[in-house]
Amino acid sequence: MGSIPGQSRARHHFAPLSKGARQDGGQMQLKGVVFDMDGTLCEPQNYMFAQMREAVGITKEVDILDHIHSLSASEQESAFAKIQAIEREAMAAQVPQAGLVTLMEYLDERGVQKGICTRNFDAPVAHLLANHLPGHVTEFAPIITRDFKPPKPSPAGILHIAHKWSITNTADVPKTPAVERLLPLIMVGDSIDDMVAGYEAGALTVLLRSEGKEELEADERTNIVISRLDELIGLLEGGLKSRR
Repeated sequence: MGSIPGQSRARHHFAPLSKGARQDGGQMQLKGVVFDMDGTLCEPQNYMFAQMREAVGITKEVDILDHIHSLSASEQESAFAKIQAIEREAMAAQVPQAGLVTLMEYLDERGVQKGICTRNFDAPVAHLLANHLPGHVTEFAPIITRDFKPPKPSPAGILHIAHKWSITNTADVPKTPAVERLLPLIMVGDSIDDMVAGYEAGALTVLLRSEGKEELEADERTNIVISRLDELIGLLEGGLKSRR
Protein backbone atom coordinates (compact mmCIF):
# COMPACT_ATOMS: atom_id res chain seq x y z
CA MET A 1 0.00 0.00 0.00
CA GLY A 2 0.99 3.64 -0.01
CA SER A 3 2.30 5.51 -3.02
CA ILE A 4 2.93 3.94 -6.39
CA PRO A 5 6.69 4.32 -7.00
CA GLY A 6 7.72 6.25 -10.08
CA GLN A 7 4.24 7.39 -11.06
CA SER A 8 2.95 10.96 -10.96
CA ARG A 9 -0.79 10.91 -10.71
CA ALA A 10 -3.20 12.40 -13.20
CA ARG A 11 -6.57 13.10 -11.64
CA HIS A 12 -10.15 12.56 -12.66
CA HIS A 13 -12.45 15.56 -12.63
CA PHE A 14 -16.02 14.86 -13.65
CA ALA A 15 -18.47 17.50 -14.81
CA PRO A 16 -21.29 18.23 -12.33
CA LEU A 17 -24.39 16.09 -12.74
CA SER A 18 -26.68 18.67 -11.18
CA LYS A 19 -29.41 19.81 -13.55
CA GLY A 20 -28.55 23.07 -15.27
CA ALA A 21 -24.94 22.98 -14.08
CA ARG A 22 -22.43 24.83 -16.21
CA GLN A 23 -20.32 22.39 -18.20
CA ASP A 24 -16.58 22.90 -18.55
CA GLY A 25 -15.14 21.38 -21.72
CA GLY A 26 -12.06 20.26 -19.80
CA GLN A 27 -14.02 18.03 -17.45
CA MET A 28 -14.87 14.38 -18.01
CA GLN A 29 -18.45 13.33 -18.62
CA LEU A 30 -19.18 10.40 -16.32
CA LYS A 31 -20.24 7.37 -18.39
CA GLY A 32 -20.83 4.73 -15.76
CA VAL A 33 -20.31 3.39 -12.25
CA VAL A 34 -19.12 -0.13 -11.46
CA PHE A 35 -19.95 -1.59 -8.06
CA ASP A 36 -18.56 -4.42 -6.01
CA MET A 37 -21.27 -6.43 -4.26
CA ASP A 38 -20.48 -7.90 -0.83
CA GLY A 39 -19.58 -5.02 1.50
CA THR A 40 -20.62 -2.46 -1.11
CA LEU A 41 -24.17 -3.03 -2.34
CA CYS A 42 -24.89 -5.05 0.79
CA GLU A 43 -23.33 -4.88 4.24
CA PRO A 44 -20.13 -6.89 4.75
CA GLN A 45 -20.39 -10.56 5.63
CA ASN A 46 -16.69 -10.99 6.26
CA TYR A 47 -17.23 -14.03 8.49
CA MET A 48 -17.77 -16.00 5.28
CA PHE A 49 -14.11 -15.79 4.31
CA ALA A 50 -12.85 -17.60 7.43
CA GLN A 51 -15.47 -20.28 6.84
CA MET A 52 -14.41 -20.64 3.21
CA ARG A 53 -10.73 -20.93 4.06
CA GLU A 54 -11.48 -23.56 6.67
CA ALA A 55 -13.65 -25.45 4.16
CA VAL A 56 -10.87 -25.63 1.56
CA GLY A 57 -8.02 -25.96 4.07
CA ILE A 58 -6.00 -22.77 3.56
CA THR A 59 -4.73 -19.97 5.79
CA LYS A 60 -5.79 -16.33 5.62
CA GLU A 61 -2.62 -15.43 3.72
CA VAL A 62 -3.79 -17.45 0.70
CA ASP A 63 -6.25 -16.02 -1.82
CA ILE A 64 -9.30 -18.30 -1.98
CA LEU A 65 -9.87 -18.13 -5.73
CA ASP A 66 -6.17 -18.39 -6.57
CA HIS A 67 -6.00 -21.54 -4.46
CA ILE A 68 -9.04 -23.14 -6.07
CA HIS A 69 -7.87 -22.30 -9.58
CA SER A 70 -4.58 -24.09 -8.81
CA LEU A 71 -6.42 -27.38 -8.15
CA SER A 72 -7.31 -30.11 -10.62
CA ALA A 73 -10.68 -29.89 -12.37
CA SER A 74 -12.36 -32.39 -10.04
CA GLU A 75 -10.88 -30.74 -6.95
CA GLN A 76 -12.02 -27.32 -8.20
CA GLU A 77 -15.58 -28.56 -8.55
CA SER A 78 -15.59 -29.87 -4.99
CA ALA A 79 -13.99 -26.71 -3.56
CA PHE A 80 -16.38 -24.37 -5.39
CA ALA A 81 -19.33 -26.40 -4.12
CA LYS A 82 -18.10 -25.93 -0.55
CA ILE A 83 -17.74 -22.15 -0.77
CA GLN A 84 -20.99 -21.73 -2.71
CA ALA A 85 -22.81 -23.54 0.10
CA ILE A 86 -21.42 -20.98 2.53
CA GLU A 87 -22.44 -18.10 0.26
CA ARG A 88 -25.96 -19.50 -0.20
CA GLU A 89 -26.44 -19.69 3.55
CA ALA A 90 -25.10 -16.15 4.03
CA MET A 91 -27.20 -14.58 1.28
CA ALA A 92 -30.37 -15.15 3.30
CA ALA A 93 -28.96 -12.70 5.83
CA GLN A 94 -28.02 -9.98 3.31
CA VAL A 95 -28.66 -6.42 4.47
CA PRO A 96 -28.59 -3.66 1.82
CA GLN A 97 -26.16 -0.81 2.38
CA ALA A 98 -27.59 2.48 3.60
CA GLY A 99 -28.48 4.73 0.69
CA LEU A 100 -28.51 1.90 -1.88
CA VAL A 101 -31.86 2.62 -3.51
CA THR A 102 -31.46 6.40 -3.35
CA LEU A 103 -28.14 6.28 -5.19
CA MET A 104 -29.42 3.89 -7.85
CA GLU A 105 -32.48 6.06 -8.50
CA TYR A 106 -30.22 9.10 -8.83
CA LEU A 107 -27.91 7.40 -11.33
CA ASP A 108 -30.91 6.28 -13.37
CA GLU A 109 -32.32 9.82 -13.35
CA ARG A 110 -29.01 11.19 -14.61
CA GLY A 111 -28.63 8.49 -17.26
CA VAL A 112 -25.49 6.96 -15.75
CA GLN A 113 -24.90 3.29 -16.55
CA LYS A 114 -24.43 0.79 -13.71
CA GLY A 115 -22.43 -2.43 -13.66
CA ILE A 116 -21.25 -4.97 -11.10
CA CYS A 117 -17.82 -6.57 -10.79
CA THR A 118 -17.64 -9.11 -7.97
CA ARG A 119 -15.78 -12.24 -6.94
CA ASN A 120 -19.07 -13.76 -5.73
CA PHE A 121 -20.95 -16.32 -7.78
CA ASP A 122 -24.21 -15.35 -9.42
CA ALA A 123 -26.80 -16.54 -6.87
CA PRO A 124 -26.03 -14.00 -4.11
CA VAL A 125 -25.98 -11.21 -6.71
CA ALA A 126 -29.36 -12.25 -8.07
CA HIS A 127 -30.74 -12.50 -4.53
CA LEU A 128 -29.62 -8.96 -3.70
CA LEU A 129 -31.05 -7.45 -6.87
CA ALA A 130 -34.36 -9.29 -6.54
CA ASN A 131 -34.90 -8.62 -2.85
CA HIS A 132 -33.32 -5.26 -2.08
CA LEU A 133 -33.92 -3.11 -5.17
CA PRO A 134 -37.36 -2.02 -6.41
CA GLY A 135 -38.46 -3.02 -9.88
CA HIS A 136 -38.25 0.50 -11.31
CA VAL A 137 -34.47 0.64 -10.86
CA THR A 138 -32.71 0.05 -14.18
CA GLU A 139 -30.84 -3.23 -14.49
CA PHE A 140 -27.13 -3.50 -13.83
CA ALA A 141 -25.36 -4.55 -17.01
CA PRO A 142 -22.92 -6.10 -17.49
CA ILE A 143 -22.62 -8.12 -14.27
CA ILE A 144 -19.20 -9.73 -13.82
CA THR A 145 -19.16 -12.63 -11.35
CA ARG A 146 -16.79 -15.41 -10.36
CA ASP A 147 -17.06 -17.13 -13.73
CA PHE A 148 -15.08 -14.27 -15.30
CA LYS A 149 -11.31 -14.75 -15.36
CA PRO A 150 -9.07 -13.25 -14.23
CA PRO A 151 -10.93 -11.96 -11.14
CA LYS A 152 -10.19 -8.79 -9.20
CA PRO A 153 -7.64 -7.43 -8.36
CA SER A 154 -7.09 -7.73 -12.10
CA PRO A 155 -8.70 -4.77 -13.91
CA ALA A 156 -9.91 -7.13 -16.67
CA GLY A 157 -13.50 -7.30 -15.43
CA ILE A 158 -13.86 -3.52 -15.22
CA LEU A 159 -12.30 -3.10 -18.66
CA HIS A 160 -14.71 -5.70 -20.02
CA ILE A 161 -17.57 -3.54 -18.72
CA ALA A 162 -15.98 -0.40 -20.16
CA HIS A 163 -15.74 -2.10 -23.55
CA LYS A 164 -19.37 -3.19 -23.41
CA TRP A 165 -20.28 0.44 -22.70
CA SER A 166 -18.21 1.53 -25.74
CA ILE A 167 -15.86 3.53 -23.53
CA THR A 168 -12.82 1.60 -24.75
CA ASN A 169 -12.07 0.05 -28.13
CA THR A 170 -10.92 -3.20 -26.54
CA ALA A 171 -11.37 -5.14 -23.32
CA ASP A 172 -7.67 -6.02 -23.22
CA VAL A 173 -5.63 -4.81 -20.26
CA PRO A 174 -3.24 -2.13 -21.61
CA LYS A 175 0.45 -2.23 -20.82
CA THR A 176 0.62 1.54 -20.31
CA PRO A 177 0.37 2.96 -16.76
CA ALA A 178 -3.17 3.62 -15.56
CA VAL A 179 -2.35 7.27 -14.86
CA GLU A 180 -1.85 7.78 -18.59
CA ARG A 181 -5.32 6.52 -19.59
CA LEU A 182 -7.97 7.74 -17.19
CA LEU A 183 -11.44 6.49 -18.09
CA PRO A 184 -14.78 8.26 -17.46
CA LEU A 185 -15.70 5.57 -14.94
CA ILE A 186 -16.05 5.18 -11.19
CA MET A 187 -15.35 1.96 -9.28
CA VAL A 188 -17.07 1.73 -5.89
CA GLY A 189 -15.92 -0.96 -3.49
CA ASP A 190 -14.82 -1.78 0.03
CA SER A 191 -11.65 -3.85 -0.42
CA ILE A 192 -8.08 -3.60 -1.62
CA ASP A 193 -9.04 -5.78 -4.59
CA ASP A 194 -11.63 -3.18 -5.61
CA MET A 195 -9.23 -0.27 -5.26
CA VAL A 196 -6.42 -2.01 -7.17
CA ALA A 197 -8.72 -3.21 -9.96
CA GLY A 198 -10.33 0.20 -10.33
CA TYR A 199 -7.02 2.05 -10.26
CA GLU A 200 -5.39 -0.25 -12.80
CA ALA A 201 -8.41 0.02 -15.09
CA GLY A 202 -8.09 3.81 -15.10
CA ALA A 203 -11.29 4.45 -13.14
CA LEU A 204 -11.74 6.87 -10.26
CA THR A 205 -11.91 4.71 -7.14
CA VAL A 206 -14.41 5.26 -4.33
CA LEU A 207 -13.93 3.35 -1.07
CA LEU A 208 -17.00 2.64 1.03
CA ARG A 209 -15.63 2.91 4.55
CA SER A 210 -15.90 -0.22 6.72
CA GLU A 211 -14.57 -1.38 10.06
CA GLY A 212 -11.21 -3.12 9.93
CA LYS A 213 -10.17 -1.64 6.59
CA GLU A 214 -9.11 1.81 7.75
CA GLU A 215 -5.68 1.44 6.14
CA LEU A 216 -7.31 1.50 2.70
CA GLU A 217 -8.39 5.10 3.27
CA ALA A 218 -4.76 6.20 3.01
CA ASP A 219 -3.83 3.94 0.09
CA GLU A 220 -2.74 5.91 -2.98
CA ARG A 221 -5.08 3.86 -5.15
CA THR A 222 -8.08 5.10 -3.17
CA ASN A 223 -9.27 8.40 -4.64
CA ILE A 224 -12.40 9.13 -2.58
CA VAL A 225 -13.75 7.76 0.73
CA ILE A 226 -17.46 7.73 1.65
CA SER A 227 -19.35 6.41 4.66
CA ARG A 228 -22.62 5.49 2.90
CA LEU A 229 -23.63 5.04 -0.71
CA ASP A 230 -25.89 8.07 -1.09
CA GLU A 231 -23.04 10.31 0.06
CA LEU A 232 -21.82 9.92 -3.50
CA ILE A 233 -24.82 11.89 -4.81
CA GLY A 234 -23.67 15.23 -3.42
CA LEU A 235 -20.18 14.67 -4.78
CA LEU A 236 -21.50 13.88 -8.25
CA GLU A 237 -23.84 16.83 -8.20
CA GLY A 238 -20.95 19.22 -7.63
CA GLY A 239 -18.49 17.58 -10.02
CA LEU A 240 -16.54 14.73 -8.48
CA LYS A 241 -12.80 15.25 -8.41
CA SER A 242 -10.11 12.87 -7.24
CA ARG A 243 -8.65 14.03 -3.93
CA ARG A 244 -5.34 12.29 -4.53
